[in-house]
Amino acid sequence: MIKVENISKTYGDKRAVDGLSFTVNDGEIVGFIGPNGAGKTTTIKMLTGIIEPEGGTIEINGNPMNINAIETKKIIGYISDSPDMFLRLTGLEFINFMADMYDVSEEDRRERIAHFSEVFGMQDSLGDRLSSFSHGMRQKTMLIAALVHDPKVWILDEPMVGLDPAAAYSLKQIMREHADKGNAVLYSTHVLEVAEKLCDKALIITHGRQHFFGTMEELKGRSGDSDLEQVFLEIMKDDDADVKRQEL
Repeated sequence: MIKVENISKTYGDKRAVDGLSFTVNDGEIVGFIGPNGAGKTTTIKMLTGIIEPEGGTIEINGNPMNINAIETKKIIGYISDSPDMFLRLTGLEFINFMADMYDVSEEDRRERIAHFSEVFGMQDSLGDRLSSFSHGMRQKTMLIAALVHDPKVWILDEPMVGLDPAAAYSLKQIMREHADKGNAVLYSTHVLEVAEKLCDKALIITHGRQHFFGTMEELKGRSGDSDLEQVFLEIMKDDDADVKRQEL
């Protein structure tokens, strides 16, 4: 479970996240949706302990991030919004580095690396340097590295960007399987069609503020429109109008 209460973050004079509260229950995939600059990545960095919120609380499976961050982070599988890191390492070196960080046994890591490298079609590539990989291959490597310690809570920031259709399909399957086993998944995406089909709930933020949190059916019911893309565009239009009124 991910439980967030009233978190905020400011950069200079810009309020990137403003009093955000939500819960991702065990067994749920929540689609985290919003336009560019809405505050999604800042929120995710607070959830994963990369940056600290200015206020509010974050709990991961009952563990407060601000009290014991190291132990709390061990519960999380995190995919960042960029796979361009540790490029001098081979794919396998990077994955083993992550396995070492999480104290994964030799037996467990061999089994999981073999499994996920087959799922994502990386069996013949992990011995090569990350610098030689395409964006999609780096993304697959990051996915394997994030899952090698079998985390209970997944926090994924645009994980399908650059993936080929087969890998994207496989990731959607394992996300659903992971949630169905009683785990929590927060999935940031711009692809509304995928969110509609895959996610149990949607969390929509604009200008750092929560605009909607609920099921897809509840979201569509707000406007009476069955087209999620049209509903989202209407929300963006209404929110932009609210912001302009506040600036006057």
